[in-house]
Amino acid sequence: MFKLKAAGAASIALILAGCSTEGQIRESGVVVNRSACPAVAIPAETGDITLFDPPASRDAAAIDVVANITNLRSTCDESGDNIVSNVTFDVQARRRDAGPARDVTLEYFAAVVQGGSNVVSKSVSRVGVHFDAGQLRATARGTASGAISHAAAALPEDVRQQITRERKPGDASAAVDPLSDPKVREAVRAASFELLVGFQLTPDQIKYNATR
Repeated sequence: MFKLKAAGAASIALILAGCSTEGQIRESGVVVNRSACPAVAIPAETGDITLFDPPASRDAAAIDVVANITNLRSTCDESGDNIVSNVTFDVQARRRDAGPARDVTLEYFAAVVQGGSNVVSKSVSRVGVHFDAGQLRATARGTASGAISHAAAALPEDVRQQITRERKPGDASAAVDPLSDPKVREAVRAASFELLVGFQLTPDQIKYNATR
């Protein structure tokens, strides 16, 4: 299971009670539109990478290159056969020595995850970071995408009606969280997706990120 730095927005929005039109949830007079687009996030421990020289060393003096993913941005298109989310991000890198010009290639993944644990698809790509001669820092741009079927991201009609039905102040049911119903909770979970982007790390690199 991926451990997220940012929680999926879709499932949180569905907790809100009350609605006047399809796809909208109302709370305290504020209408929130539920989008089927996936939330975009960087899984914990995968947003940065450290390269060592020599590779087997873990001494601070052996740190060769450090890079991190930042400025994660996404656009989403729901108009086609599938819901397609496109992501761009920056890779900011720093090297130990300001020597000759150098190129470093880093692998990163993009994974579509359903319900917080089911990996629907995953792709691995590469981004090249170029250090100019005498420069310690460099920046590169990466891209990723993920597709989800409309049917998979849609709530069953009976569940949607239970979540979005009109609730009047004073009604006993108005204070009941729809997600207290296991059927509703499971349907919301199954219809919630994330597009996760991070460096493709070895188990040893993940351990280093988690324990440093």
